[in-house]
Amino acid sequence: MIRVLLADDQSLVRAGFRALLDAQPDIEVAGEAADGAVAVTAARELRPDVVLMDIRMPVLDGLAATRAITGDETLAEVKVVMLTTFELDEYVFEAIRSGASGFLVKDTEPEELLRAVRAVVEGDALLSPGVTRRLIAEFAARSKGPADPRGLGELTEREREVMALVGIGLSNEEIARRLVVSPLTAKTHVSRTMVKLGARDRAQLVVMAYESGLVRPGWLG
Repeated sequence: MIRVLLADDQSLVRAGFRALLDAQPDIEVAGEAADGAVAVTAARELRPDVVLMDIRMPVLDGLAATRAITGDETLAEVKVVMLTTFELDEYVFEAIRSGASGFLVKDTEPEELLRAVRAVVEGDALLSPGVTRRLIAEFAARSKGPADPRGLGELTEREREVMALVGIGLSNEEIARRLVVSPLTAKTHVSRTMVKLGARDRAQLVVMAYESGLVRPGWLG
């Protein structure tokens, strides 16, 4: 059973999400929070698998709350999915850097929300819809200059290649086709790369790919 914490200051939004999630046989709502500070406390008490976190909330905003959750080693297994009202949210890239596993716009289709919750539990990054790869690249281009993530020097040439392909948004299946290997082999390369770099999930690997210079925004085509 996937346990979800809802963090949003609008009670109607929380009620809508709860109704949708609780109707699923494999998902349950573990709790709710109306502000970021309560969300952090609830995450520590309830240990949910996923936190659906609104970016703009009182007391403590979603960005600060995400940093608090992802920075807590005892909550390493908790995934945060940010909820935004607009696709071009100025905090998108910063939240990914803070450890968020992805984004959804609040008016997303119900099936997409359910897919997102299940995807992040499996370790996949949710970078679309709503927030496109091109948008991530735009924010990456504005970020502080190239930096070598700790562990980058330990990557093999194939792992660097895989990291670059993850960075431009390819799935494991697409990477497998590009490199002419099996999807399982591609997944293994991605997993090993994440372990070596200490990336929480695929979303952070994307950020590291940009910040290390392995991927340039213009590569998205």
